[in-house]
Formats: sequence, C-alpha cells, structure tokens
Amino acid sequence: MKIKLCGVRGSFQTSDAETKNFGTRTSCTMVMEDGELLILDAGSGIQHFNSINFSAKRVDILLTHLHMDHILGLGFFSPFFIAGQEVHIWGPKTSSQTLRSRLSRYLSPPLFPVLLRDLPCNLIFHEIGNAEFEINHFKIKSNYIIHPGPTIGFRVTGNHSVFTYMPDHEPALGCYGIIQEPDWISGFDLALNADILYHDGQYTSEEYKTKKGWGHSCIKDALEYASLCKVKKILLAHHDPAHSDEQLDKIFLNIQANRKELTKYEMAKEGSEIDLP
Repeated sequence: MKIKLCGVRGSFQTSDAETKNFGTRTSCTMVMEDGELLILDAGSGIQHFNSINFSAKRVDILLTHLHMDHILGLGFFSPFFIAGQEVHIWGPKTSSQTLRSRLSRYLSPPLFPVLLRDLPCNLIFHEIGNAEFEINHFKIKSNYIIHPGPTIGFRVTGNHSVFTYMPDHEPALGCYGIIQEPDWISGFDLALNADILYHDGQYTSEEYKTKKGWGHSCIKDALEYASLCKVKKILLAHHDPAHSDEQLDKIFLNIQANRKELTKYEMAKEGSEIDLP
C-alpha cells in the first residue's frame, strides 16, 4: 500500500514561502495498491491527482465532511470533465439533505461557475455513516467522529496494511480530556492497531486552551490518542495555517525533547509518499 500526502494544511490554503516546506494545500490523501486508487478528501491538494498517470474507468473520492477546506478542490478535479468517466463520491449521511444537494451548494454559481448537474462524467453518490463496505479490493470502515457537523473517519484495509484517516477530530472534547474507556473513545475502532494513523494535530497545548470545541486536537492529545489506540505510527496533520515551517519544526523538536512516546510520530508533509508492506 502506498500513501501519498497531497494536502496537509488545515482550515485554508497558504501561499507564502514560510509554509512551503510542510505544504500549503488543504486536506487530500491518495491511497494506492495493485493499480487501484482511493482519494481521501478533496481539498486543494487534489491538484496532485492531475500529475499522475491514472486511466482507470472508475475513481473514488471519500469525504470525511463538507467543510470548504475538504471540498475546495472538487471543482478542479479533472475526471469530472471527462465524458463517461465513472466518479464515486462517498460522504457522511445526514437526516436533512442529500450528499448531492449539499455539494451542489458549492458547485454552482455564485461560488463556482459550473453546475454539478452539468458535469459530463458519470457521477455516483454514496451516503454513509457507521458502515463497512468494499471498493475494489479495499475493505473500508467508516464511523462518525467528534467534529462540528456530520464528520466520519475512515479505516482502509489493503492486502496487508491498515491506514486510518481522521484529519479533523477532537477526541479530548469534554470535561476531563480523552476518556480512557475504549468503548467511549471517538473513532477507537477505526484507529485500533493501525499501521498508520493520519490525525489532526493542529494546535499546541497552549493554543488549544482557547479553542476547545472547534473540532481540532492539540498534538499532546493526538499522541495520547495514538497510544490508547495502539497504532504503530501517527502522522500529525491538519497544520494550522498560522504555523510557519519554522514554528512547526520548533513544535516537533519540543515534542522530541519532552515526550518519550512508545508510538512513532512524524509531522505530515505535503508530497510525502509512504510505502506500507
């Protein structure tokens, strides 16, 4: 299984030179194995897709939620404009509106010049919640997790490896931080024993004090979460757009100096490729 990090920035895209090392684009990750491809989220990082040689009849996009930084790149996704190309979009189910109608609010004027209904591709929607399903040979589990608005995380199982994806997640929300009982930990079943956990680590502990309930995690809580879920390695992602490369480097050095984690950890970088067995 190969994982390519196409966008790791949170909330909105950056454009200055001080953020180019860790990356400027918003959430998007590609998972590839045996010639098959999954695209997790469709932030501005989905532009990386246009640079790969992919000609399959079917392409799948799995959306964790519909905040703008996670769907911003949809309007520039090249398969949308190929007649007959089969495009499957998977996203969280709600009781009020369909996935198609919610996405149409972005892919329509005045926000975007092309209407969703006018795209020439064969567009197929799948509304999911707490579910298990298969896309080609990938086995996927989705569960609702803690983040404002309907939001799901994904556990992707390939031939030999497990990748868990929760870019926007606040498992420590509550009076006493992360609950220690597995049955009550948000997303626990998705992350348990994963080879790689891609997880929200937007804030420092000091920043998080004034941003509880915003739907994001501080790095301290993300590392504790990874330890509780017994993951082999965590990628700390959804970097705050206000954090420069220099600041992120300092944050990482501070982690190394003050924590002795059993779980391996790394700061996610746009463009990185990870090969799992």
